[in-house]
Amino acid sequence: MKRFLNMGLCLLSSALLLTACGKHETKTAEAPAQTEYLVGAEATFAPFEYQNEQKEIVGFDVDIMHAIADKGGFKVKFVNTPFEGIFNFLAQGDRDLLASAITITDERKQTVDFSEPYFEANQLIVVPKDSKVTKFDDLKNMKVGVQSATTGDEIVQKMLGKSNPNIKRLESATLVIKELEAGGVEAVVADNGVVKNYIKHNPSEGFRLISDPAFPKEYYGIAIKKGNADLLAKVNKGLAAIKADGTYDRIYAQYFADSAK
Repeated sequence: MKRFLNMGLCLLSSALLLTACGKHETKTAEAPAQTEYLVGAEATFAPFEYQNEQKEIVGFDVDIMHAIADKGGFKVKFVNTPFEGIFNFLAQGDRDLLASAITITDERKQTVDFSEPYFEANQLIVVPKDSKVTKFDDLKNMKVGVQSATTGDEIVQKMLGKSNPNIKRLESATLVIKELEAGGVEAVVADNGVVKNYIKHNPSEGFRLISDPAFPKEYYGIAIKKGNADLLAKVNKGLAAIKADGTYDRIYAQYFADSAK
């Protein structure tokens, strides 16, 4: 009888031990933290990226990038970055992505990878209302303001020459338009989105916009370090998702409700 009792106690102890082990093995694992990427953007290019009163970077590109990250399964943090030299920050690894109204060009494709396009743009000429300018060719003998290292800068260079003293380059589109206000230049060539936004919020300055068929259509893309196929795939996946579910259209309407897409 004692032998059977001891055997029963051993079996009971073994069962309790197995039960305890089983409970330990079914402990829920914590979800891995999402990767956060640093995004470079020049925050002087409203409505695409600019600083609000709290010095936070906000704008169309910011909302689009956060929506892409949400669908792509990662996080982003924006860092104010001067446009002139912005690609160097990416190449050196100081930024993981660039979302700063960057036009996709063949020249830029040689050094960075681009996402699928997310915005269609074109250059516009800004002049005072009493200016006699009606087309791009009229700027040949005039002082023209551009933002350094932009496609507007490149287009004006092709007509006037890279070293022409009549080209005035400044670090931001806002400063270029301010220079036009002050009379330092006679015209400005810049992206349609930013100049339309400026004139909308500063109607008393008396500017008018001129479109010219000589200006090609441009497409903005998110820039990623050359060869980072994994991050590029995440961004394109997120971009496709927000276009498919209507998120992109809602964000677009918030910033460009009076513009044809």
